[in-house]
Amino acid sequence: MIKAVALDDEVLALEIIQAYCDQIEYLDLAHTFTEQGKAIRYLNKFDVDLLFLDIRMPGLNGLELYKSLKQQTKVIFATAYDHYALEGFNVNAIDYLLKPFSFQRFQTAVEKTKRQLDLERANPNVQTHLSIRADYKLHHIPLEDIILIEAFDDYVKIILEDNTKIVARSTMKDIYEKLPKPMFLRAHRSFIVPTKKINGIYKDVAKIGEFAIPLGKSYKANILENL
Repeated sequence: MIKAVALDDEVLALEIIQAYCDQIEYLDLAHTFTEQGKAIRYLNKFDVDLLFLDIRMPGLNGLELYKSLKQQTKVIFATAYDHYALEGFNVNAIDYLLKPFSFQRFQTAVEKTKRQLDLERANPNVQTHLSIRADYKLHHIPLEDIILIEAFDDYVKIILEDNTKIVARSTMKDIYEKLPKPMFLRAHRSFIVPTKKINGIYKDVAKIGEFAIPLGKSYKANILENL
């Protein structure tokens, strides 16, 4: 069961979230809040798995509020303003719902939360995130969201499923040491890939979604052994 709460200054938005939650049997919306102070006190006192959070509200915006919380609650942002999307993902949101959103879109976000929570609960000692500093902040990137890591001189570019790109000052050697193997493997001196997301290999090229990754001679055998 996923215990959730929702914070939005609009009552109608909360009613929609409540109606959607009632259709998902493993999701328990324990409380809804229109007042930030009450929500913050509740979240800092009780364990909550998931927070549905509006961004543009009187007082603190949702991004500031989320950063202020003591516990590491999963968050799904729900807002009418799409220009907040990138910053929302920069604080490691599970998903970003643009109002008005359908039940199917809502369910997709919740299912993504469930997969991540199930993994963490089943394997509490298994690494689920990559922590790296970029853009003057510390990012905790879910490993399952990573599509590709590419080297650029003294920097690496981490490409995520939603096409977000995080550029950090690091060597490939340093970032590779932080990643679990064989979940992630070197495919080339300039590329690290998640093995389970390789769709196929054609000669010396690995396909991951729309990306074609060259396979270095010294790395190809290890990739094939772990597919």
